[in-house]
Amino acid sequence: QVQLEESGGGLVQPGGSLRLSCTASGTSHFIRMGWYRQPPGKRRELVASITSGGATNYGDSVKGRFTISRDSAKTSVALQMNSLKPEDTAFYQCNIDYYTDSGEPVLLMGQGTQVTVST
Repeated sequence: QVQLEESGGGLVQPGGSLRLSCTASGTSHFIRMGWYRQPPGKRRELVASITSGGATNYGDSVKGRFTISRDSAKTSVALQMNSLKPEDTAFYQCNIDYYTDSGEPVLLMGQGTQVTVST
């Protein structure tokens, strides 16, 4: 059974930085991993994703400030968030796209972590 373990998040002042990490257990490969977020009262949106080949994709609002990376030795990704703004305040969830042993595609979301940017 594939499970996601997230770490990081918390309270930070505007302009500060935070790092989120996500590790998948139960699988040694994936199609894509990344992060979604849901700001208060708004729809969930893509923050960033990375494929197993290293191709990255970012939401427009975080380009140039956030960087997603992967640990090729593990099924693990990190999201470095710099120059944080109050509008980055949201509930962040890690996700993984992978194939089961029977070849079925699956999208799994993590439990999530709160990021609050405030003075």
